[in-house]
Amino acid sequence: MKRLALSLWLALAIVGPLAPLTAPQALAVLPDEILPDPALEARARELSRGLRCMVCRNESIDESNAELARDMRILVRERLTAGDSDQQVIAFIVDRYGEYALLKPTTGGANWLLWAAGPLMLMLALGVGIGYLRSRQAAPEAGSATLSDEEKAKLSKILED
Repeated sequence: MKRLALSLWLALAIVGPLAPLTAPQALAVLPDEILPDPALEARARELSRGLRCMVCRNESIDESNAELARDMRILVRERLTAGDSDQQVIAFIVDRYGEYALLKPTTGGANWLLWAAGPLMLMLALGVGIGYLRSRQAAPEAGSATLSDEEKAKLSKILED
């Protein structure tokens, strides 16, 4: 009996913390938002996964329960029902809320600097580090300088006194 209890405890201790990783994501889409056309609904879900909730900041509007996220989900569905393409819907949302509404920002415009900043800073740091190490290798070692004849004479005079 003790073995069974120990085995169950051990299994829960190992599997328990992993359970949230395998749980399906809860979506915040309410039943009254769902479109009757399954193809349009699938497009709306795909677009919603790429749009940021402006209240929650790090959640897509598909996952967020905020009122603004609900308004954005409804807006996406309205635009799709009106016949807009996926690109037109995204462009409409970006025009209305700004590029921050995209979970994956574009690489065009001034954003290229943000995308390039990380690798550029890494290369700069490597260059500075390599330069520092090379200058240390080229520097003479402390205390390895030899004394001139004059310095040796002064030193021996001091040691004699």
